[in-house]
Amino acid sequence: MPAVEMEGIFKVYPDGVVALRGVTLRVEEGEIHGLLGENGAGKSTLMRILYGEIKPTEGRIKLFGREVNFSGPWDAIRHGVGMVYQHFTLVPTFTVLENLYLALLPLNPDITPEEVRKLAEKKMEETGLRVPLGEVVENLPIGVQQRVEIIKALLQNAKILALDEPTSVLTPIEVEELFKTLRELKKEGITIIFITHKLKEVKEITDRVTVMRRGEVVGTVNTGEVSEKDLARMMVQREVVMSLQKSPANPGEVVFRVENLKVRDEAGIEAVKGVTLELREGEVLGIAGVQGNGQRELAEALAGIRLPHDGRIIFEGRDVTSLGAAERYKLGIAYVPDSRKVGLVGDMKIVENVILTNLPRVTSSGRIMWDAAESLSEEVIKRFDVVAPSVKAPIKHLSGGNQQKVMVGREIVREPKVFIVAEPTQGLDIGATEFIRRTILNLRDSGKAVLLISTDLDEVLQLSDRIAVIYEGRIMAVGRPEEFTLERLGLLMGGVDA
Repeated sequence: MPAVEMEGIFKVYPDGVVALRGVTLRVEEGEIHGLLGENGAGKSTLMRILYGEIKPTEGRIKLFGREVNFSGPWDAIRHGVGMVYQHFTLVPTFTVLENLYLALLPLNPDITPEEVRKLAEKKMEETGLRVPLGEVVENLPIGVQQRVEIIKALLQNAKILALDEPTSVLTPIEVEELFKTLRELKKEGITIIFITHKLKEVKEITDRVTVMRRGEVVGTVNTGEVSEKDLARMMVQREVVMSLQKSPANPGEVVFRVENLKVRDEAGIEAVKGVTLELREGEVLGIAGVQGNGQRELAEALAGIRLPHDGRIIFEGRDVTSLGAAERYKLGIAYVPDSRKVGLVGDMKIVENVILTNLPRVTSSGRIMWDAAESLSEEVIKRFDVVAPSVKAPIKHLSGGNQQKVMVGREIVREPKVFIVAEPTQGLDIGATEFIRRTILNLRDSGKAVLLISTDLDEVLQLSDRIAVIYEGRIMAVGRPEEFTLERLGLLMGGVDA
């Protein structure tokens, strides 16, 4: 019997955006079912409907053959649906036990903390999932916090468990532990929906997979009967190069050096704690780490957006530590941030976004030369294969991949000496990812120095000539990709000096 049947699901928002277009999904009881698609494909929207968080515009849902109509998440929980979000819903200053008690209280107002403790201990014994009930959540590693979320759902009697991009904040070792847990839950009869955009994970953990694209289901297949290349083709409707050919690096002089750099975050807490690095011409130095370990603060300090409170930044032998972003840009340092919301102004035209970091090239006597600005924007569009109706179109009307190409392209046309790029392919489809990664390698091959900051370990391993692993604002190790095993990388990313 199917555990989940979602038939003809449409979701149209009040502003006219169509998120789902007649989606039908069938998940068999006791299977691990992958829901695969790029960001914006509709995966999370579909699961939020299953969880009762949002209502569909049209369509119906059946659980174990019985039609349901949820009034909210608690209604879905009572029907045996659990959800583990990409960003956890735990109270960080509460203990694990206090979080579990909060989760069970609405279902049983008379339950006591001691009863919750006994239930949790029993569930941990049954599943092999172990968490320290008396520990404050914010003191726990991310992988253990995720385990708490899973135990919370199981204590709420979840028979269907949806996990939204569950590996995005985990180290390789924690991913391994998660997959082990999911296989054990499957043996217990739990139905699991695994939402992801990572082909390798789908192949490793799922029994069947449903591929979505632009709010529609492309198809459902048995995972063992298809290759990663087949799944990629389903996602983007064309052949995709699954691996890039990289020529040997030919690094030159040290062009950028960071010495004992210390940087505070918005709250005044030290996020970068004495980082020392060197970056050479003609190489890609990859910064690998789990999200939130000081990467953004490091990138902003190097770009001049955030000034460090200690340490030095040396560019071509010159101390530029106290220079702001504009001065560093003039010297040849370019930066692509980890978010298009930060790097682009959605309501502005493409041409206006392009010249934001290229004003010296298109101004004269303090005035913008719009012919030159439009010519530069046309160059970006042509050179970086941007699909756009006109340089005068608002950039928000472009797809995420095309927005990313504009953001990367406007920096590269400046011919920078140092190119700092953070999460360059996050949320992009496979075709756009392939293009951006090839662009980064071409930049390196032309003799530029590239600092790549990414939480995508495959991306770091594929593009980097050297890798620096960051954990809680400190560099744990630096070496060539072949010097790291996945196990060692995972330990370093988790703070273990391996």
